[in-house]
Amino acid sequence: MEEPVDVEELRRRVGDYRRERGLSLRAAADESGVPLNTLSRVEKGQLPDLANFSRLVAWIGLDPATVFGTAPRQRADSTPEVVLSSLRSDPRLTERAARQIADMVDNMYANLAAAPTESQVSLRASKTFTPPAARQVGDLLENIQAALVADDALGTNYGWHEEE
Repeated sequence: MEEPVDVEELRRRVGDYRRERGLSLRAAADESGVPLNTLSRVEKGQLPDLANFSRLVAWIGLDPATVFGTAPRQRADSTPEVVLSSLRSDPRLTERAARQIADMVDNMYANLAAAPTESQVSLRASKTFTPPAARQVGDLLENIQAALVADDALGTNYGWHEEE
């Protein structure tokens, strides 16, 4: 049976992140909240328990989905990850300088990237919804979405959704 987590990818990402930041295992353990022995085992290719896995992916800013799954995955880098990769390959930049620039890009991207504005709903209960009822539900959902978009544009939050 294959492992549900790509342990090699997790090992590589955690080790690379620690070394990029110039941290010893002990300093990385303190910073991440993961016990020293567990961090050492992860960097040797062992899978941590769920709580420490969560701490590690949060610490390195990794989407857990990038290390889950047994099927071969296509790499779906985010724009900030692509920028970091390019910066790392620049011979004029130190690893620290590349990370600092990437952090700024990451921050700007998070603040400026537009969130998708459309939602899709599938009404599969065809016997329950007559065509007019389905249209009414669709209209209602469109009205709710328009109210949320207007709410965001005004910078207000009436409790309809969480603020980012």
